[in-house]
Order: sequence, then C-alpha cells, then structure tokens
Amino acid sequence: MKKKYIVRYSLEFLVIFSSILFSFYLEDVRKINQDFIIKNELVNDLIISIEDDLKQIKDVKNILKNSDGAIESILNDIDGEKLYINDVELINKLLEINVGLSFFSKDGIYNQLISTGTFGLIKNQKLKKTLLEIYNHNKNRNFAISKEIDQFAISLHLAFKENFRIRSIYDTSDGKFYGSQKVINSNFNKTYYLSNNFYSLLSQSQDYISSYLRLIDDIQNNYNTALSLSKLEIKK
Repeated sequence: MKKKYIVRYSLEFLVIFSSILFSFYLEDVRKINQDFIIKNELVNDLIISIEDDLKQIKDVKNILKNSDGAIESILNDIDGEKLYINDVELINKLLEINVGLSFFSKDGIYNQLISTGTFGLIKNQKLKKTLLEIYNHNKNRNFAISKEIDQFAISLHLAFKENFRIRSIYDTSDGKFYGSQKVINSNFNKTYYLSNNFYSLLSQSQDYISSYLRLIDDIQNNYNTALSLSKLEIKK
C-alpha cells in the first residue's frame, strides 16, 4: 500500500514539475518570438531611416559639386586674368559656394536596437558590422572632418563679405537645408579678386570639398550595403 502511494505521488510530482517546466519553455518561446517581432519592426524602421539618410547624402553631394563648379569657374577666370564673369554673376557665384555643408545621420532607430538589446538578434553578421561602421567609425570621422571644415567655412565667408562688401538676405523657405541668399548690396574688389589670398582660399575650398565628398562616398557605400542587408534580414 505504501509503495502504491509513493508511486502515485511521484507521478503527480513529475506531472506538476513537467507542467511548470513546460510553461517556462512556452514563456521563453513567446518572449523570443516577441523579441524577434520587435527586432524586425525596428529593422523595418531602420530601412526607412537609411533611405532618408541616402536622400540627404544625395542632396549634400549635389550642393558640394555645384559649389566645386562655381569655384572652378572663378579660378579659371582668375587664371586668364580677364573678368569673363560680370560683377553681379561673380558675387552670386560666391554665394553658391557652400564648403561647410555636412551630413548628419539619423541614428535614433540604431540606438533603439542597441538599448533594447535587439541588435544582438540580428542574424546577418555583415549587417551588424556595417551598422557599427556607419554609426560609430563613419560618424566619428564625419564629426572630426566637419568640425575642421566648418571653421574654415566661417573664415571663408567672412573674407567674401568683408572684401566684396556683400550684404544679403536669406530666404529660409528656399533650398534643401539652410535656405538661399539674395544679394541686396555689394562692391566688387578687383584687387582682392586677383590676389593670392583669394586664390588660395578658393583652392583650399576645393581641397576640402574633394576630401568631404570622398568621405561621403564611403558612407554612402556603407548605407547601400546596410539597406540591402536590412531588407534581407526582415525576410528571414
């Protein structure tokens, strides 16, 4: 009789214990599935963020290339020592030069992936590596280079306004980023225009534009890689 009770209670204990273990297992499965749903939602949001950043990169590159073209036309004019460009055109070309334009990444979704721990659930290791490259190494390089160029851009535009007595107003509703300038008064200074100082400022501007475009190309390549890998990630 005693043996019968022992067997009965042992079986009941095993059933209860197994039920508890199974409930824990089901909860773990539910949590893992929920985490992967959240991960996929965040990766989907990341795709939208990356596409927005790629549009911004395209706009920045176009403005910098236009600036480089304006500088090139002025330098060519100076090299010929003839004012092929009239005074009004020249002042407007000076205002087209935007050396200090920087790209700013939208890193909110990436930060959510990190803070929620869902970054570790990303299956594609190359995607993880690329995201770390974009939001760490590329971001730090961009900050360091942009800071140096911004300081130069301030002195460049001060030199323009001081030596050509440029007075302008901004139309903040026009343009991709900071609006557009309209000249309301200026005084063309031919002596300064043909000076070594002015020439060197323009030449240095081209150097900065070239170096920043190279950085932007590297960042753009990483973004394109991250975009294609992110789309594959949410299909898994």
